[in-house]
Amino acid sequence: MIDPVNKSRIPDEWFERSKLPRNELEKGIMSGMLVLLSDGSVLKRGYTTGTTAALAAKAAVLSLKEDITHVSVPTPVGLRAELDVKASKGHAVAVKMNNDHESDITRGLEFVADAREADDIRVYSGQGIGIVTRSGLESRKGHPAINPRPMEQIRASIAEGVEELGLKGAEVTIYLPGGREIAKKTLNSRIGIIDGISILGTTGFVEPWNDHLGEMKGDLIRDSDRVVLTTGRIGIRYSTMLFPDHTVVLAGSRISEALEAAKGDVVICGLPGLVLKWGNPDMLTGSGFATVVEMLELDPQNERLKKAFEMAVEKGKGARIVVVARDGTVLMDSGESK
Repeated sequence: MIDPVNKSRIPDEWFERSKLPRNELEKGIMSGMLVLLSDGSVLKRGYTTGTTAALAAKAAVLSLKEDITHVSVPTPVGLRAELDVKASKGHAVAVKMNNDHESDITRGLEFVADAREADDIRVYSGQGIGIVTRSGLESRKGHPAINPRPMEQIRASIAEGVEELGLKGAEVTIYLPGGREIAKKTLNSRIGIIDGISILGTTGFVEPWNDHLGEMKGDLIRDSDRVVLTTGRIGIRYSTMLFPDHTVVLAGSRISEALEAAKGDVVICGLPGLVLKWGNPDMLTGSGFATVVEMLELDPQNERLKKAFEMAVEKGKGARIVVVARDGTVLMDSGESK
């Protein structure tokens, strides 16, 4: 069986170790909400800030006609996300779902949306959604910190509501009453996002994380003679394309731990922000840049980039290091010199 969110294969023996009935477990996995671990235990995914914003937005539109208590929206991986909401007269509240990611500080946060009929689809941000103040991030400087993928998801969700009601369009404003306070617990201000949180999510789902999930990934890595350790969803996508005969494992920021378990043909592939900073965690110190992406965009010949890559190669202990851009362009590849 293949997990529909992270596209990883789930061995049959993991199902055999689980106490849940197989049909119930398969249903939860195929919905995107459950993750099966190697010892048979189960973790719960949640919805991203992008999905929660989309749920609130669509509910607000639908409530222009009648009160809404439950809503469903599309996600970037093709699954549907569903949530109970409170929505009436164009005003909706969706609460970000609990999940088993130990450090997700946005669980339980209220996402509020106000909608009114318009000639086309327009999305605005309000209180609690951050504003980008520096270059190098996915959202442009001076714009709300809503990444392109979740913005597409929000617009698609509004479009469903508009079509269902037979409207020409809708204008929706999304805001987070608790967003500014939550943002103080993030690194947003250090990377150039002020006054709120970011609306993120490439799959629509929050991946769970606890210590045993790390052990499970270790099992998967140890069982693979050809493995790619990658840093995130975009890394998974391009790693699968670049190395189709390898097992692709999401290591996130725990590259060193994953590398300890790896053997055989090992590749570390991902976006520069994690791979290069893994190579040299201090590469931005005193550089004048807030992010690695900003450095790449504004000063692509900066020696710190080359040095961090060299340090990543050394730290990789023989692993091939591949750095890719968000559009899939290979920026650096230690395999080119072999």
